Amino acid sequence: MMPQMSHKTACPYCGVGCGIIATPKPDGSVEITGDPDHPANFGRLCSKGAALGETLSLSDRQLHPLIGERRAGWNEALGLVARKFSETISAFGPDSVAFYVSGQLLTEDYYVANKLMKGYIGAANIDTNSRLCMASAVAGHIRAFGSDTVPGVYEDFELADLVILVGSNLAWCHPVLFQRLIAARERHGTQIVVIDPRRTATAEAADLHLALKPGSDVALFNGLLQYLFINGKVDTNFIIRHTSGLTDALTACGNLDNLVETTGLPLDGIEDFFALFADKEKSVTAFSQGVNQSSSGTDKVNAIINCHLLTGRIGKPGMGPFSLTGQPNAMGGREVGGLANALAAHMDIANPRHRALVQDFWASPAIAAKPGRKAVDLFQAVRNGGIKALWIMATNPAVSMPDVDLIQDALRACPFVAVSDVTKETDTARYAHVFLPALAWGEKDGTVTNSERRISRQRSFLSPPGEARPDWWIICEVAKRMGFGGFDYASPAGIFGEHAELTSLGNQGTRDLDLASAGPMTDARYEALAPFQWGRDDGPEKRFFGDGGFYTADGRARFVPTAFRAPASATAEQRPYVLNTGRIRDQWHTMTRTAKTARLMQHIAEPFAELHPDDAIVLGLRSASLVTVSNEAVEIVARVLISPRQQ
Repeated sequence: MMPQMSHKTACPYCGVGCGIIATPKPDGSVEITGDPDHPANFGRLCSKGAALGETLSLSDRQLHPLIGERRAGWNEALGLVARKFSETISAFGPDSVAFYVSGQLLTEDYYVANKLMKGYIGAANIDTNSRLCMASAVAGHIRAFGSDTVPGVYEDFELADLVILVGSNLAWCHPVLFQRLIAARERHGTQIVVIDPRRTATAEAADLHLALKPGSDVALFNGLLQYLFINGKVDTNFIIRHTSGLTDALTACGNLDNLVETTGLPLDGIEDFFALFADKEKSVTAFSQGVNQSSSGTDKVNAIINCHLLTGRIGKPGMGPFSLTGQPNAMGGREVGGLANALAAHMDIANPRHRALVQDFWASPAIAAKPGRKAVDLFQAVRNGGIKALWIMATNPAVSMPDVDLIQDALRACPFVAVSDVTKETDTARYAHVFLPALAWGEKDGTVTNSERRISRQRSFLSPPGEARPDWWIICEVAKRMGFGGFDYASPAGIFGEHAELTSLGNQGTRDLDLASAGPMTDARYEALAPFQWGRDDGPEKRFFGDGGFYTADGRARFVPTAFRAPASATAEQRPYVLNTGRIRDQWHTMTRTAKTARLMQHIAEPFAELHPDDAIVLGLRSASLVTVSNEAVEIVARVLISPRQQ
């Protein structure tokens, strides 16, 4: 335990990125309070954040390296990982190895992992569990803006007259942002529309809840686009000066006479929503997993963006589309290129100039020339033998990935699996040939970026336990044992400084991400680094695109045609029900952290299947009984919860 003093750090849960003050106590406990000075939360915390001090026990931690079940020293374990990867690359080429990483990693960890894979191994087979949450938003941003840019800031939720929440149970999934929204409504009457098939805790607080059919979001926003255009609710000057493709987008909307049938919504509900959006210039449309996790997720994103481009409601106070990230550093991972189809610093892997710039900067022997395998494809390639060495960092895909039977079959068949994590008590770790013990929250140092592009420091306030080491150090030590230079960092400050320098290299305003303002990074400056937001305008809140300046070739935003497509997973006689998934308020991912505190287990402690009372009667199910839920790929057993909140 470090000497008793308070440490400003950042929460390791959702993408809100709350500031926390952690104070270790003489009895070994840690007092957790919200940081009143942090611009994301101003001292507020949710139930998970407030209980962080209760999750810091070492009882489940793995504190020394393992080779199989045998204790090993770091030199032997790192050497084996380096040798297995090097031998596999030598025998089968660079595309035969892969990293699967996580939004739980810090930006510095992500940066060196991406550098090793894309610049030194020379392949792009590094992907992240954030792919499952945010890939649709990334693709939608790039299609419309030419860059993966979130235009707005949290303050917009408080300045807007209308906030539309699409596929977002904000009250449970981003509770502090929800608290800010409700406080704003109490001050000046913000109206809230929730678009979600379920009547969630967020919907209970809404002025209007549109319980649409699952997967019909594109049809609804296509209808809104046409309504706005027909009724003259357009910003003609913005459209002419800063956009292209409106005619094609309107044509793709098709015939909307059957909008009531397609969405399952009452006509008066649709009309009320359209009129509200048309009337309230200061409007924010925030979306999350209900939009992103869909066979038409990218089209949903662009259908939303189209409506904001038409009205010029983007990048201005209280206006804009807003993607809400699920993990604490999904944004940081995107910034350093921790996706199989991205380069570092928001550069494009398909752009030869960008590839040359990154390779020259890294002085690396290679650079990935094409996208690598994305999350699901990556594990399919592992199962099929295309990928023969896999390194999993800070995530538990044997539980959290779609089609877990496939994932577990892949891990079982893979010739070599390395796992870096804080605990060996996960379903994934049991498949590890080598287990590398990493530092946990409270022990490690680095940065994270939240949903509004704000970079905050995660600081250590606990001494490293046992032989656990930082993820960045583990990655760099393997790189050096593979014979690569360029990984001799003394601290995470050096990594962050290199990342910041790369973002500004050859930029001159051609890319959105530019951390030149961070300046040269010394250890002292890094330790003192206060939360800051990257952006383009000179005001205290750095919005994008209020006066155009998009990152497409011609500087214009693209209206993207988004013809409605029914969900890929259709119902059938033998499978007549639609399954929607969602987070619960007090648990996180696969519960390896949140299940350690009894307080958080009191809310909902096990998986449940929520059914409408009419469906429960047809199926002969009683509340709290067990039910098997299955599709053509997998099945689960869950506790029955009967509720009219479900369709």
